[in-house]
Amino acid sequence: MDFLFDYISVNTFWTILSIAHALLAVALLGALTHQAAAVLMPARARSDGGFVTHFRSVSGPRYAGAVCVLWVLAFILGGWIYAKYRIYVRIPIEQEGFFKTLGAFELKEHLTTIGLGLLPFYRHLWKSARTAAGERARKWLTVVLAAICWYAFLTGHVVNNVRGFGL
Repeated sequence: MDFLFDYISVNTFWTILSIAHALLAVALLGALTHQAAAVLMPARARSDGGFVTHFRSVSGPRYAGAVCVLWVLAFILGGWIYAKYRIYVRIPIEQEGFFKTLGAFELKEHLTTIGLGLLPFYRHLWKSARTAAGERARKWLTVVLAAICWYAFLTGHVVNNVRGFGL
């Protein structure tokens, strides 16, 4: 990997990695939000309705595979970035006394790991749930994963910017 730093700086490398992680997170957030809207407020029929009607009239099962892949990729990149966060970001935040911010990020870590563990069940439900109980489980698991994703996305942005807020 050292050969890479002959071409780009270390800061540029971490910036590229962070941007890639953010882009994956945005794609995941969009897919899960569309899917959650589709299960919470299913469109009765495709029509020339407004924005909300089109937003919720997506085919939920088509998103399941993409959600799983995006979650895993964002998780892996986030884990890679986490090594730098532990040393260069967390310690100064602790020194500044932003313990609520640190706690929010700790919760983000736990929730995204729980979400990762729920992905096989989520995928199974989207591929084969045919009973009323399976439909309900699929609906609420999708909503829970969407809520975790929104929390993780917003918390990540706050923690990414908190040192600038703390100056």
